[in-house]
Amino acid sequence: MTQTENTPAVQDTPLVPIEDIVSLCKRRGFVYPNSEIYGGVAGIFDFGPLGVELRNNIRRYWWWSMVQLHDNVVGIEGSIITHPRVWEASGHVENFVDRLVECKKCKQRFRIDHLPPENLEQNKCPNCGGELLEPRTFNLLMETYLGVIEGERMKTYLRGEACQNIYLDYDNVQKSSRMQVPFGICQIGKAFRNEVTPRNFLFRQREFEQWDLQFFVHPSEMEKWFDYWKEFRFNWYQGIITHKDRMRLREHGPDELAHYAKKAFDIEYRTILGWQEWEGIHWRQDWDLSRHSEYSGEDLSYTDPLTKERYIPWIVETSGGVDRTFLNLLLDAYEVQPDPTGKDNPRTVLHLHPWLAPVKVAVLPLQKNKEELVKTAKGIHNNLKRFMVSQYDDIQNIGRRYRRQDEIGTPYCVTIDFQTLDDQTVTVRERDAMSQIRIHIDELMPYLLERVTWK
Repeated sequence: MTQTENTPAVQDTPLVPIEDIVSLCKRRGFVYPNSEIYGGVAGIFDFGPLGVELRNNIRRYWWWSMVQLHDNVVGIEGSIITHPRVWEASGHVENFVDRLVECKKCKQRFRIDHLPPENLEQNKCPNCGGELLEPRTFNLLMETYLGVIEGERMKTYLRGEACQNIYLDYDNVQKSSRMQVPFGICQIGKAFRNEVTPRNFLFRQREFEQWDLQFFVHPSEMEKWFDYWKEFRFNWYQGIITHKDRMRLREHGPDELAHYAKKAFDIEYRTILGWQEWEGIHWRQDWDLSRHSEYSGEDLSYTDPLTKERYIPWIVETSGGVDRTFLNLLLDAYEVQPDPTGKDNPRTVLHLHPWLAPVKVAVLPLQKNKEELVKTAKGIHNNLKRFMVSQYDDIQNIGRRYRRQDEIGTPYCVTIDFQTLDDQTVTVRERDAMSQIRIHIDELMPYLLERVTWK
C-alpha cells in the first residue's frame, strides 16, 4: 500500500497508559461509558462525536481495501440473531466457555487462565486471600428469546462472532453473485460475549464490532491464499500506524489452536498491556461449511465449472475488530510533547493517519470579531465540509485552537488572517511538524484532498 507524505514519522515514545486514553476519550468526545448516569454497565461503551467519525473512517478504509479493491471479494450484512442450531453447528454451545473460580469470602470471580499459578496451587484468592471454590464452567454466548407467549418462546443467542452469517449465506452469495472459487465474503458487524471479567477499556468488551473476511479456496491452493492474506493484512496495519516496530506476527502453538484450525497466526501490537492480539489469520479447512451442511441437511459443496470437480471449499479467515483497531490507533498515535519554551504547557497530539483522523481540517479566523475574516473563513469552511469533515473554530486565541486540534488528531489547520483579505492566500499548518505554508484559496481544496483521502 502506498502511503502519503503525511504518514506520521515521530520519535519512539513511551508506551501509553490506558488511563490516559480513557481520559482523552471522555474529555474530547471519543468514547463515553454506557448508561453512565445510572452507574454504567461494565464492558459496554458509547462512541461520541469524534469517536463515531474515527470508527466510520476505519470501517470505510477496511471496506475499501478488502472489498472495493478486490474483484473476487464481495460483502454482506448479516443479522445479529440467527437460528439456535447455528451455534451448535459452530461448536460455540460446546466450546465457547470459560472456567471460573469464585472466592468464598469476597465473592469475586476469576478466570482460571488469568490466575497466578501460586494462587491456584494454594487455592487462595488474589484479592482478599480467601478460599477459592471449585471451578465452574460459564458459556460466553448471550441468550435471548424469540416469541411473545411465555412458555412458548424459543431460546437463541446473540451472535458470539460475526463470521457465522457468512457461512450461512455462502451458497446464496456464490450463486447470486456468480462468484467462482477462489472468492471471499466480507462483513463488519456487532458481536456479543458474556464476558465475566471485561477489562482494559475497549480491549475486552461485552458488545463489540468485528470485521471478517472468509476466503473460499480449493484445498490445493490453501497455502498460497493463507500466505497472501496473512501478508496483506499485516501490511495493511503497518500502513496506518506510527510505531511499526510495535507490531509482529506470531504463530499459534499446537496447544493454542482453535478446534477448527490447522494453522493460525496473530497480528499482535505491543502496548502497556504487553503483546496483544489485533487480528487473527486462521486456516479453517472445511470445518465450517461441513458442519453447517451436516446440521442443516443442505449441500454446501461447490462444483468447479471447468473441471466439474465437486468439493467443499476450504477457508482462510482474517478476523479483527473495529473497537480494538480504534483503541490501538489511539495508543499508537498519542504523544505528550514538552513545551519547547520550557514552560509547563506540554502539547498533547494524536498522530493519526490523515486518512483516518475524525476531523480532516479546522478553519480558524484569526479574530472572531472581524466581520470580513469571519465571513471569508465560514465561506471556506462551508465549501470544504461538502468533501471532508471540517471544523470551524473561533474560540480563544490561535495557539489554544491549534493545541485543541492537535489533541483530537486534526492533520491540517487553515488560518484566515488580514493578508487573506489582500491576496486571497491562507496559512495551512500541518499537525506533526507544525510547519506552515501559504497557498491561494483556489488551491486549498485539491491540496487537502490529495493528503486526507485514500487512493
